Amino acid sequence: MLRQIGIEPYRIAAPEIDESPRSDELPRVYARRMALEKLTPTPDAFVIAADTVVAAGRRILHKTESREDAERYLRLLSGRRHKVYSAVAVSAPGGRISCRVVESVVSFTRLDEPQLRAYLESGEWQGKAGGYAIQGQAARFIDFISGSYSGVVGLPLHETTTLLRGLGWH
Repeated sequence: MLRQIGIEPYRIAAPEIDESPRSDELPRVYARRMALEKLTPTPDAFVIAADTVVAAGRRILHKTESREDAERYLRLLSGRRHKVYSAVAVSAPGGRISCRVVESVVSFTRLDEPQLRAYLESGEWQGKAGGYAIQGQAARFIDFISGSYSGVVGLPLHETTTLLRGLGWH
């Protein structure tokens, strides 16, 4: 996604952190905490970390690990609106850090059984927060979005650029 806005990442690393939500932690707070915990500042480079959380009310819909998870999430989202919180944290050389959480509202059409089965068969849901990828086949289920499309995909590009510029990146 960074290449889309003209940024060539020097290195991409998946941090090893505990991603368990705290008791009664709200989805927005959880997304922010995860982005900041993933951030590993270095003294001589800009570093970007992000986390995206799909939420139905106060309930966090994690990355799906099984077909059953995906089916449960998709049935929950079917015919209703939900929120996607995409947090991005940026550190600059010298240690300054900025973080922003972007809230988007997404509405799913009511899924019928053939649609649900076909999507589950696609396997696209694997490892996806909320059990879907808006940039893939699930795009046909989205009848409304308000907010950041790129944030729903996984990285709010406008806000990332704004944070980088605010920290002195050119």
